[in-house]
Amino acid sequence: MIGFIVFGLVVGVIARLIKPGKQNLSLLATLGLGLVGSVIGGTIASLIGTGDIFELDFIGTVVAVVAAVALVGTAEQLTGGKRSST
Repeated sequence: MIGFIVFGLVVGVIARLIKPGKQNLSLLATLGLGLVGSVIGGTIASLIGTGDIFELDFIGTVVAVVAAVALVGTAEQLTGGKRSST
C-alpha cells in the first residue's frame, strides 16, 4: 500500500512536469491525481492483458502518466476559473 501511494505521488509529479504551465495544485492534489492516474493505468493494463492492476509494468506506467496528465489538465481548468483578481 505504501508503494502504491509513493508510485501515485511520483506519477503525479511526472504529470505536472510534463504538463506545460504553472498549476495551482497542492501536494495532496498531486498525490490524489497521481493515485487516480495509477489506478486508471493499472486497470487499462489489466484489461489489455499486460499485467495486474497492482503490478508495476511499462504499459501501465505509461498509461498512468498519460491519465494523470489529463487529470492535471482537467483540474487546472476547473480551478482556473476560481482565481480572484486582486
